Amino acid sequence: MSPRSRAHRQRPGTPRSAQCGIALLVAILLVALGTMLAAAIAYENAMTARRGAATYAFDQSLLVQEGAEALAAYGLREGWRSDQQYTYANQGWAKPLGPIEVVPGVMLEAQLEDLQGRFNLNNLVNGDGTPDPTQVQAFQQLLAMLGLEPKWAGYMVDWIDRDITPSIPDGAEDSVYMGQNPPYRTPNRYITSASELMALPGFGRDRYLQLAPYVTALPWGQHLNICSASGVVLDAFLGHGDFSSDPQGLERNREAAPGCFPKISDYHSAFNDTNPAAWSNVQKEIQINSHYFRLTSYITIGSSEFNLYSLLYQDGQNGGAVRPILRSYTAD
Repeated sequence: MSPRSRAHRQRPGTPRSAQCGIALLVAILLVALGTMLAAAIAYENAMTARRGAATYAFDQSLLVQEGAEALAAYGLREGWRSDQQYTYANQGWAKPLGPIEVVPGVMLEAQLEDLQGRFNLNNLVNGDGTPDPTQVQAFQQLLAMLGLEPKWAGYMVDWIDRDITPSIPDGAEDSVYMGQNPPYRTPNRYITSASELMALPGFGRDRYLQLAPYVTALPWGQHLNICSASGVVLDAFLGHGDFSSDPQGLERNREAAPGCFPKISDYHSAFNDTNPAAWSNVQKEIQINSHYFRLTSYITIGSSEFNLYSLLYQDGQNGGAVRPILRSYTAD
């Protein structure tokens, strides 16, 4: 062997063990990269399947809600046919439905409420934009009975009325709201949700939750149905605690009565005992039938739960026909 060949063979090079280590490292990196790609693809596929299932369940819940509306409409029509003069819970439409299994894996619970058994906030302001003294006084009384400040009646009037002059002594217009963070203006129009109470400066969620079961936001002129109103709302117009002092007794009387309780004559008698002068104004603000109802549907599909709300309108001039006019995912 020539000296040159020996020198070539003895030239230092990369050890075989180092080459194996580099190959192993490359292999590990490739496996890690492949694992990451596989995990990302699996996650994306799982999320796509989950989104598809959620969309399907959402669409399915809307169909179940429409079925609940049909059942509610049937109950309201039957109640109207049994007594077209009055609307009261003993007609059967107020009975809770369920829980029932609509189809395998789909459960439904539903409850129908007469919204005209609540105080209609839009009635605080007349059609000409001026405050309604009887309604304002009743709302102040309602607030006081619930332990809330009566001043919020003036704030609510200014929120709805057409002018930009604050009510005296309590009220607020743009001069107050533009100082909020962020600033905003009063709508100066009828409200579409009772939750607009929380837009009043300082009113807050706690006050709203306390008041919410007794108020609603229906079109102006839809007055209180005394046949289904709670004792607190009845007493708000009466001016003192009478029906609200024994709510269980009120419920027993309604269950035992063959029709509406209290009737207008019963309500009138309560005024004659304490405040006869107020009756002439209050009798214009009450009625004995209803057109607006809220259907609450609790729907369970597998592990998904949906709370859906439908505002139903019953046309007393068209055979008691019922139609939904609003669907939402919140009560107000």
